[in-house]
Amino acid sequence: MFAISRQAVTASFIFCLCISGVGLLQFPRMQKLLNNHKNASLETLEKEINSENLRLNLLKKMPSFGYDNLMADWVYLNFVQYFGDDEVRDKTGYSLSPEYFEIILGHDPRFLAAYLSLSTSTSMYAAMPERSIQLMEKGLKSLSPQVPHRSYYVWRYKGIDELLFLGNSSAAKKSFETVATWANNYSDEESKQIALISQKTAEFLSHNPKSKLAKIAGWTMVLNNTVDKKTRKRAISEIEALGGKIVTNPNGTQKIEFSQ
Repeated sequence: MFAISRQAVTASFIFCLCISGVGLLQFPRMQKLLNNHKNASLETLEKEINSENLRLNLLKKMPSFGYDNLMADWVYLNFVQYFGDDEVRDKTGYSLSPEYFEIILGHDPRFLAAYLSLSTSTSMYAAMPERSIQLMEKGLKSLSPQVPHRSYYVWRYKGIDELLFLGNSSAAKKSFETVATWANNYSDEESKQIALISQKTAEFLSHNPKSKLAKIAGWTMVLNNTVDKKTRKRAISEIEALGGKIVTNPNGTQKIEFSQ
């Protein structure tokens, strides 16, 4: 028993030491970047991005010693800092987004909230929907209709990416059908509503693969999921470009009207 306990403590210590070491390699650069990014040249920012990319590549190869969830959470916090730095991202783009999620979902494919961030950051901002979908497909192999709770959301994000960013109506139809099937395993109103909307979207795509109504439904899902202003603005703009109009009801709720 003592030998096993000692091994566990040793593994924990080594893991924490590795995490600390990798973090310290980047910490001075990240602090400098956060303090000086307003005046930093593009060349300097690109060097910082290259350094971060090297760090992420190192993390991909680093063992977790059984602390997969801890690793996933820690890297996700790194991503949040990266994604939230709007001033720097406006200059350098979001190309590292999928690199973070390869690590995050590789260690914890049941990290449900991460899939929404993956879809938004990689498909929409980094313009890499193929990579986003690839990572989702890999993660879905570890999911089931009820594990994690409301896992149908991952199929939903996948369907949205396939429809809006790849224009792959056939794949999107299958994804939305799966959303409906998985969501029907739940009895709460939110799940029922998502099952209904997803099934209708699949039907739209079945009858008309280029359906504007289906695309409006897709952007409406993005609008309902999003928390940042930039994504919300993009979704509203796309809905309006497709002929949709967002109307505010007297009670403060909103609905979308569509004119053919």
